Amino acid sequence: MRPPRRPALSLPPLVPHGAGGLEVEGDYDGVEFADLDLRDQDGAGARFLDCALRRCALDETVLGNARFIDSVLDGVHGVGTDLAGAGLRDVELTDARLGGAQAHGGAWERVVVRGGKIDYLNLRRATLKDVTFEDCVLVEADFGGAELERVSFAGCTVRRVDFTAARLADVDLRNVAELDVARGLDALSGATISPSQLLDLAPAFAAQLGIRVEQSETEGESAGGG
Repeated sequence: MRPPRRPALSLPPLVPHGAGGLEVEGDYDGVEFADLDLRDQDGAGARFLDCALRRCALDETVLGNARFIDSVLDGVHGVGTDLAGAGLRDVELTDARLGGAQAHGGAWERVVVRGGKIDYLNLRRATLKDVTFEDCVLVEADFGGAELERVSFAGCTVRRVDFTAARLADVDLRNVAELDVARGLDALSGATISPSQLLDLAPAFAAQLGIRVEQSETEGESAGGG
């Protein structure tokens, strides 16, 4: 089990973002976006280097194919944020409150997702390498067809997750606080789980294999006699 490498961030002094919204294919270097309403804005293809987005509203914000490098996203929130095809490298995403974020086809490398709650995160066919999820809540995250290498989930609540056709290598699920796999149990061959998680998932594994689990007559009689 190879643990994920973590980002080593050291932001320089940042310049506050001035008036105006995001720009398509904009180039932002050493900029801080703090407490801004970025809803419905279009920053597709933009590049964020040594930047910080703090407590910004990202409802329906378009950031498809954007690049976030050596950057921090702290307390961002919104519904329907478009991050399709976006690249995140050496990024910390902390205390996010997102719903229905579209991050399919993206590439995440050396990323930490810490705290917060993300509902219906779409990471289908994305590539995740050296990604750490810590103490966050993921509800109905979709990793269908994604590639996960050196990815860990520590202290997280993971509900109704979908791993259909995903390819996993060195994925550590042992320290998940709550694990509920809705689909894609057969893709867990590259993951490590704990003995207690195996017991919890046993009925789902049996159903996946088409095995019926029923109490025998002898067991029923013993239980009744006791």
